[in-house]
Amino acid sequence: GALLKGTSVGVLKVPDRVLNFSPLPSLSSPHRNLSAFPAAQREHLHQKMSENGALPRRGKVLTVDTMNVNVKKVDYAVRGPIVQRAVQIEKELKEGVKKPFEEVIKANIGDAHAMGQQPITFFRQVMALCTYPLLLDDNKFPEDAKNRARRILQSCGGNSIGAYTTSQGIDCVRHDVANYIQRRDVGILSDPDNIYLTTGASDGIVTILKLLTAGEGRTRTGVMISIPQYPLYSASIAELGAVQVNYYLNEEKCWSLDISELQRSLQAAREHCNPSVLCIINPGNPTGQVQSRQCIEDVIQFAAKENLFLMADEVYQDNVYAEGCEFHSFKKVLFEMGPEYSSKVELASFHSTSKCYMGECGFRGGYMEVINMDPEVKAQLTKLVSVRLCPPAPGQALMDLVVNSPQPGEPSHQTFMKERTDILSALAEKAKLTEQILNTVPGISCNPVQGAMYSFPRITLPERAINEAKGQAPDMFYCMKLLEETGICLVPGSGFGQREGTYHFRMTILPPTDKLMILLNKLKEFHQKFTQQYS
Repeated sequence: GALLKGTSVGVLKVPDRVLNFSPLPSLSSPHRNLSAFPAAQREHLHQKMSENGALPRRGKVLTVDTMNVNVKKVDYAVRGPIVQRAVQIEKELKEGVKKPFEEVIKANIGDAHAMGQQPITFFRQVMALCTYPLLLDDNKFPEDAKNRARRILQSCGGNSIGAYTTSQGIDCVRHDVANYIQRRDVGILSDPDNIYLTTGASDGIVTILKLLTAGEGRTRTGVMISIPQYPLYSASIAELGAVQVNYYLNEEKCWSLDISELQRSLQAAREHCNPSVLCIINPGNPTGQVQSRQCIEDVIQFAAKENLFLMADEVYQDNVYAEGCEFHSFKKVLFEMGPEYSSKVELASFHSTSKCYMGECGFRGGYMEVINMDPEVKAQLTKLVSVRLCPPAPGQALMDLVVNSPQPGEPSHQTFMKERTDILSALAEKAKLTEQILNTVPGISCNPVQGAMYSFPRITLPERAINEAKGQAPDMFYCMKLLEETGICLVPGSGFGQREGTYHFRMTILPPTDKLMILLNKLKEFHQKFTQQYS
């Protein structure tokens, strides 16, 4: 058959007969209008046009075969198959399906409020005032909360938190962040122009990785990340098509970081990529270690010697529990080391409203501070963040309250300090309790939870259980069994990375103490039963 394009009369030759048609619109028109043809002829025309390439073949444009290959490489264990199954089980329980437990205890993610932690009163008062300014006339709200709200609103377009902000973030908030950093780091100056407000710390981390990812083949950017690591890093590296470069924390020394291991990892990576970024999480996630000042100095010296860009994830900076441990910011140590380092080493550090004592995950507030960034690159960074217009204004407002909390003499100070202290003290107690109880279980070994919100115990699995896992990671097999039999939702260590032949799980210490005790005792019973079953 043939198609005559651009003519007023079409003749279609088909087997055994010739069909004549009245004048029709050109089939080369953008619409390719076939509706004037009888159904049988229309179908035949459509088939011929498809064969001739005049119409695309039927089927989805976007398929698993045609989609971005890097997206398929992304894996995020914190919300992976275990959590998806936990959600299904919750639905089954609501529908009356009988289980050997009454509720799912989600200890898989650092979501404090979901675990029952109450919000800080002052924060929610100011957020209510910002969201509904008519409450500023209500005498139930303290004056310091009203003053914070007025200041934030006056910095917003139309005095509304519903307006877009500048892409780098509300000006007065960035100034408050800079002042906070200066107080935290005991007088070391912070420039508000180096502060970028972000949609949680994650957004800032991904943005910096985007700037750093370049090259092809052996020149492709390598990103050094700790193993175990927070899966945001491996997922972002995969999505961006960068090269993941693993360095292993030392479990035998409380998950400490050894410079010799950094050197080994770097040298090996230089055989196949261009390692140019070193990521540090301090305090650690999922491992809960707190780095000493000496360790941070060593890392900075290593980064300077090897010409690496440093990324310091410091979202747990208030979560330090162990005696003798103290949080030291990378920026503070960098500047105390003198101009040889402070004028040279490129650093981006990150903080968030989601962790510490705040636990305000859903507001998606955060900031990053960039140090020694090339001015031309900084202009590109500002351009890049402007594409997304701005971070959520409520998250920016909440970040302001974290860095500009009630001060002595203000009406809210006493309540604020009590709530803050109670939350952090409870976390410290639960960190110790978790370590102590887990270490009473044969086959489970838990390092001290020095900081952050998680324990990452090592589990010994019988050979039979490892064999029966059948293609899935043995600790995934273990955690799925745990969920199905007890309702406890944990994340297998394989989702964070671990040394070959070792198995772990990550468990948050956030549940209320009574629920945490139930969780730990159930876990203890399960592990003993699991070990007997597969021995």
